[in-house]
Amino acid sequence: MSVVLAGLCAVGKAQTMEDGVMLSQGTLCAGALYTHSQWDSYWEGSLQRVNGNVGTVTTQAVSAMANYGVRDWLNVLGSVPYVWTNASQGVLHGQSGFQDVSLAVKATPLRMKTGQFGTLRGIALIATSLPMTDYTPDLLPLSIGLHSKTLTGRGMVNFLSRQGMYVNASAAYTFRGNVTLDRPYYYTNGQLYLSNEVAMPNVFDYSVGVGYYHHDLKAIGTFAAQQTRGGGDIRRQDMPFVSNRMNYQAAGFEVQYPIPHLRQLQYWVAYRNVFDGRNVGQSSTITTGMMITLHRERQTTP
Repeated sequence: MSVVLAGLCAVGKAQTMEDGVMLSQGTLCAGALYTHSQWDSYWEGSLQRVNGNVGTVTTQAVSAMANYGVRDWLNVLGSVPYVWTNASQGVLHGQSGFQDVSLAVKATPLRMKTGQFGTLRGIALIATSLPMTDYTPDLLPLSIGLHSKTLTGRGMVNFLSRQGMYVNASAAYTFRGNVTLDRPYYYTNGQLYLSNEVAMPNVFDYSVGVGYYHHDLKAIGTFAAQQTRGGGDIRRQDMPFVSNRMNYQAAGFEVQYPIPHLRQLQYWVAYRNVFDGRNVGQSSTITTGMMITLHRERQTTP
């Protein structure tokens, strides 16, 4: 699932939301992941800079995750993250708490063999996220989330060869609900609003993963990008605002390794670095954890 952290950091998304892996009917895959994201340089609009008032911003999260195969072609997924933040300098205090619960349905409407090469599949996913607590989104970059209800539609094209070559392309559009602030006015994008309700811009994102996946061993390189459909820039020398445009491009890798003699257990690690952006931090993010599969997870058979 997606653990989307607010502010100026872009956190990698866990594998089951964007990859081409489906669980067979009756199979449950569950576990916990730990995410650590850190930055000391960020983009204020298009200007890259550092800020001694916050120093290095660190965001951490522990997420409980589960994926269940209702049918071979239909999976349901869920995620619950607990998030905490910290700044190394300045007077702003970090925040902590449960963020947004995420639920998704993932289906495979198209599956076809490509001769002796492998299997090509089309996958569709619908996901939603809801704030779990009354945390504030108005203290970025130390808020634990944006406190916006979301609805995401995602499409994926996945190819897996008989030898284990893995290629996956994913694109999604997310609708975001309005956010309510604990103050009766706000200023953004050159305009003063006498209201506590903020209209949130929607988001388009896409990603590509290429690598190896065979016998539960997975090692792929990844590229991901996000484009916010609207929103203003951070004002010079000001704090970021919840509806700011937050764009980025990031590259990284994912590795899934089955534990010898305990193949129901898989160790998972991912790394992502934001190398270009707008109103986000130049963050380095690592996610690691253990997953257990009850009734063996079925790898795609070419």
